[in-house]
Amino acid sequence: MCCVLIHKIRNKFYAKLSVGKNLTSREEDYSKWYNELVVKADMAENSAVRGCMVIKPYGYAIWEKMQAELDKMFKATGHENAYFPLFVPKSLFEAEEKNAEGFAKECAVVTHYRLKNDETQKGKLIVDPNAKLEEELVVRPTSEAVIWNTYKSWIQSYRDLPIMINQWANVVRWEMRTRLFLRTAEFLWQEGHTAHASKQEALDEAVLMNQVYADFVENFMAIPVIQGTKTASERFAGAEETYCIEALMQDGKALQAGTSHFLGQNFAKAFDVKFATDIGTLEHVWATSWGVSTRLIGALIMTHSDDNGLVLPPNLAPHQVIIVPIYKGEAQQEEIAVVAEKIKSALEKRNIRVKFDNRDKFKPGYKFNEYELKGVPLRIAIGPKDLEKGSVEIARRDNFSKKIVAQGEVVDFIEQQLSEMQQALFDKAKLFRKQNITKADDFDEFKKVIENKGGFVSAHWDGTDATEEAIKKQTKATIRCIPLDAKEESGTCVYSGKPSTKRVLFAKAY
Repeated sequence: MCCVLIHKIRNKFYAKLSVGKNLTSREEDYSKWYNELVVKADMAENSAVRGCMVIKPYGYAIWEKMQAELDKMFKATGHENAYFPLFVPKSLFEAEEKNAEGFAKECAVVTHYRLKNDETQKGKLIVDPNAKLEEELVVRPTSEAVIWNTYKSWIQSYRDLPIMINQWANVVRWEMRTRLFLRTAEFLWQEGHTAHASKQEALDEAVLMNQVYADFVENFMAIPVIQGTKTASERFAGAEETYCIEALMQDGKALQAGTSHFLGQNFAKAFDVKFATDIGTLEHVWATSWGVSTRLIGALIMTHSDDNGLVLPPNLAPHQVIIVPIYKGEAQQEEIAVVAEKIKSALEKRNIRVKFDNRDKFKPGYKFNEYELKGVPLRIAIGPKDLEKGSVEIARRDNFSKKIVAQGEVVDFIEQQLSEMQQALFDKAKLFRKQNITKADDFDEFKKVIENKGGFVSAHWDGTDATEEAIKKQTKATIRCIPLDAKEESGTCVYSGKPSTKRVLFAKAY
């Protein structure tokens, strides 16, 4: 009797709890909405280390899903995974001058290897001045230096090429202004590093991997992207060409979702990596590098989510379906559980990720609220009346539609809805992008669009660094890319009035 009473009291207590979304609306303050959503949806939080984040299980589950799908795509294109050190000797980091200069201001550097007790303050530690490293170590902001120093011993002959390596790792870039997932001092990513016998082979690799990124972002994340090349000032430090995929967020700002770099022979020359050709001559190797990071989670949030919380595309959602029982008493709970487990099993046989939330200390309303906030694509509710009618209620997260479905038709209906929702999210994002690409042919018009409408501005550019910098200084808009499918078109630069043959895409960006 005592246990039953405790059980009832506990249920009444938990019934008063709520997830407490209360998100700032996107229209009111987009930045605040984003920051609140990341925390309230239990994805990540700031850590004790300035600028670094703790990725919580739900956020990490999304990253794991991204990893799994990308890893399949990398291996399908002939790449293998390896791992290289976190620390880069300063002398190696300096070997490729442009790369070193490009990352110098973001580097964390290890100078000592030991702490010791502070004799003046008990329990305090200080750096041991006698434990200074002979050579300072850079905490990797990227791994080209340590990898190309390694490749020098791996490559002697054309028979050793190509080398097709990817690593999943963390990197450190000492950012001053940080935001969860989008820009943090430490973040997770993958970085591919390949070595080739010819320039064309390396160029083909860089283009291929940019296409792999585009396919992943569009087909799994339901985010339409524009493929292009970066201008010289926006290229990766040490690259001869940088390919990119650019996406547009709901607030009209662009986000660079991935990059792939043709490095030419710059790193091979810096580290003296040569190979014997099939005719006996010695030549420097040709190289690429490419990467995407946990900022993709930020892109996912900002492309699809709404004022009620996350909206996750089914292809990447940790749980595609959540089953919530509605009952009074243990007898009803047990009856509903039998049906729920049967549906769960049938869905899992179709490789659908499903969770049956049978926690008895939370009311159905709490659970509905929680999974709406977390963006679970579909929700199945089963109550006593559903048992009588042999049906369930199925609700979609993206459009809030609900439908009563016969239990025998649930699996087919779920499969159909997941597919439809994935496509609907992509189509909605693509329409938004289309409505927010604006042509501008004079600078006054350009400034008005950037300031008042946002989005991408398609405009002619004279190809000079000076014009690019002047536009950036006056409007804070940068050239996001020169689209790969840009057509030859005679015109005049939107800023200088000089001749131009192509339009490029400008935008304010994250």
